[in-house]
Amino acid sequence: MSGPLHGIKVIEMTSVVLGPWACQLLADMGADVVKIEQPRGDSNRTLGAATNPGMAALYLTCNRNKRSIVLDLRQPGARDALLALVKDADVFVHNNRPQVMTKLGLDYSDMKKVNPRIIYCGAYGYSKHGPYGTLGALDDSIQAVSGVAALNEMVLGEPRYLPTVVADKTTAITVVYGVLAALFHRERTGEGQELEVPMFETMVNFVMAEHLWGMTFEPPKGKPGYTRLMSHHRKPYKTLDGYIAILPYLDAHWEKFCRLTGHPELIDDAQFRTLADRVRNIDATYSKTGEIMATRTTADWLKIFDKSGVPLIVVNRLEDLVNDPHLVATGFWQFQDHPTEGRLRMPKFPVNFGSTPADIRRHAPRLGEHTEEVLREAGVSAEAIAALTANGAAMTAEQAAATVAKGGD
Repeated sequence: MSGPLHGIKVIEMTSVVLGPWACQLLADMGADVVKIEQPRGDSNRTLGAATNPGMAALYLTCNRNKRSIVLDLRQPGARDALLALVKDADVFVHNNRPQVMTKLGLDYSDMKKVNPRIIYCGAYGYSKHGPYGTLGALDDSIQAVSGVAALNEMVLGEPRYLPTVVADKTTAITVVYGVLAALFHRERTGEGQELEVPMFETMVNFVMAEHLWGMTFEPPKGKPGYTRLMSHHRKPYKTLDGYIAILPYLDAHWEKFCRLTGHPELIDDAQFRTLADRVRNIDATYSKTGEIMATRTTADWLKIFDKSGVPLIVVNRLEDLVNDPHLVATGFWQFQDHPTEGRLRMPKFPVNFGSTPADIRRHAPRLGEHTEEVLREAGVSAEAIAALTANGAAMTAEQAAATVAKGGD
């Protein structure tokens, strides 16, 4: 069976995590994704464990189900070759600053002339309509400016970045639903359009969904920051032999928690009687919960709360995830034999479609692995392809490997 995006062609001109992961999600759902890379390739090709040069772990986890073509847009003919690919494409995704795309002659107005139905999506740091619009950005800078780092300061006493590229990945998911909405609109109207998915605005929307809090009102009725989340007591609880996560959140949860732990007197305690009371007195709530959880082992608590409905689960370390019994039972971890990189472990696409399942069809490509194939499909003649590869405007996998080996770009 084909995925729900079977028949959709995506041209991707992205690097790092935001764009590649967004386009991998589209590819997992069945889209034919062509990744355009510069001669030195996506920077993530060099990051993490690797068997061969240019095929490092971070690249492999963000670029399956794609084909790779190398175009050097500084060389004559490369821009025309790219526009040839766009003629029959449905979606074009890039993560360059808009000024760069205008300079290259590859902004929406240029592509619309070639393909009026194109969905043109730019994902970059800041909207081009504001004063930050010319600034470059990476995940760290967006965590800083969007308030994510300051959330940690409110809890830990100093601003800290989350140890995950949350801005890149949240924006990537936003790219996916934006593109899908635009495709749905085109299905009804025939109209293509330009999308802008700025990281800054995306992350402020993400952060302030719960943290706008008292500033929801004008004039404000209090400070920003969801009280429950800002407590320094909010963390996994220590048990006699490890850690466990439990959140008796709703009133029914709290009542069961009190009875099952042998503390029914807390049910009617004025500090904890309702959810609003517990949030208002969140430090006391977390402290009391922590005191109770420290009295038994993790296994004891799992048995006591089994089938109670109270949210409770073990704390997994990263290395625990590959053998987590639920992930194993659901087939979340999938394996692929890559023709050059050996056996690879990959996470399954998380949405379970009943009729059009997502799947892993292609290995993450070598740099330039599909240059000639993709150009032929776009109607570029054999003579023109030979000319492009001869002058360096396009590169095959062998040419790209030789260029990277020499340290060229």
